[in-house]
Amino acid sequence: MKTSIEIDTKEVGKWVEWLATFGATKNGGVTRLLYDENWRLAQHSLLQKMNEMGLSSYFDGVGNLFGRLEGTLQEEKKILTGSHIDTVIDGGKYDGAYGIIASLVAVHYLNQHYGAPKKTIEVVSLCEEEGSRFPLAFWGSGSITGKYTKEDCKGLYDTRKNSFSHAMSSVGLQADSKPVKREDIDSFIEIHIEQGAVLEKEHKSIGIVSHIVGQRRFTVKVTGESNHAGTTPMPYRKDSILLAAECITYVINQVTEIDPQLVATVGKIEALPNVPNVIAKEVTFTLDVRHHQEEVLDYFCEKVFSYFKQKSIETGMDVEWEQWMDVQAVAMDDKLTKLAYRIVEEMDIPNRKMISGAGHDAQVFGTYCPTALLFVPSVGGISHSPKEHTDLEDLKRGILVLIELLHRLAY
Repeated sequence: MKTSIEIDTKEVGKWVEWLATFGATKNGGVTRLLYDENWRLAQHSLLQKMNEMGLSSYFDGVGNLFGRLEGTLQEEKKILTGSHIDTVIDGGKYDGAYGIIASLVAVHYLNQHYGAPKKTIEVVSLCEEEGSRFPLAFWGSGSITGKYTKEDCKGLYDTRKNSFSHAMSSVGLQADSKPVKREDIDSFIEIHIEQGAVLEKEHKSIGIVSHIVGQRRFTVKVTGESNHAGTTPMPYRKDSILLAAECITYVINQVTEIDPQLVATVGKIEALPNVPNVIAKEVTFTLDVRHHQEEVLDYFCEKVFSYFKQKSIETGMDVEWEQWMDVQAVAMDDKLTKLAYRIVEEMDIPNRKMISGAGHDAQVFGTYCPTALLFVPSVGGISHSPKEHTDLEDLKRGILVLIELLHRLAY
């Protein structure tokens, strides 16, 4: 690796362990949900750390935390870097948290070695991304970009019947406060663990993301006819499980035929009445489809649902589907991506260009301002788990790249 930048690897590890104490679970995981007590403690502790580092820190109206390193050119827009503070239930120490830590370490290094930048840099600890507590994801980045307003959180409750507005007020935020959309963002830079095994398997230390996939999710219901399992001959049956199995098989076969980067998942199946000696009347299953090109998603969905219609006519059974998620594929900024690639090549860090199969805050910012997303490896490809881990050397390499990228953008 070729660079004159030096940071303390052990100190990075200490940062990770420190932030993981807020919401630590018995088996080594982290549960830090939007507006819960662990969330509150983590955000306020980060605010104190930002102040100690010489940053000007503040919260916006929904609880996004910012630490600002003021630039000398006051009229310039701000460079935003960071990630999300919330976790899934019993998640890992690195998802989201690493992006915040990396940004703080990077900006602190730049301030110590180069002083004030020309363009203001703000480290952001986004209040929410995961959708783990309320049925709304990307609340932090969505509020900053204007994707969401306070109206979108009205009527939302968590599993304990706490309202979104009550949760906000419990941490000192007001649900009816002024909008927080920002009009002064120059660009957004996010560094994140990969949450997959590609980088590790290919022995690469940095992934440079060109696109984040679009996601479409559906619930499919197949309705047949319940009858006795022993007395109903096979030709006379309207077996919803058999038709559902044929539909699912067709889905998976089409994935491999259409595009090697297309993925489809049937993650949940329910059968009624779900007893051993009764032909199932109804089967419901979910379908999650992802690709980085909308036209591929369109083509796949058209083929699949045409097949479902055809099988419905042939069998005399109903096949219905409802779409409940439609997240557009987003391309990262070409200039920022090329700059990141030049930097890792100059540093002689093993890298590869890649497409993100998971959603990130960069996906929301990518439709609003120039955005870059960088990955570091995940050991075993494991994420959203207490077993989530990234080696310290890879964490360090990611921060070195981020330092150089922010330096070229801001100084």
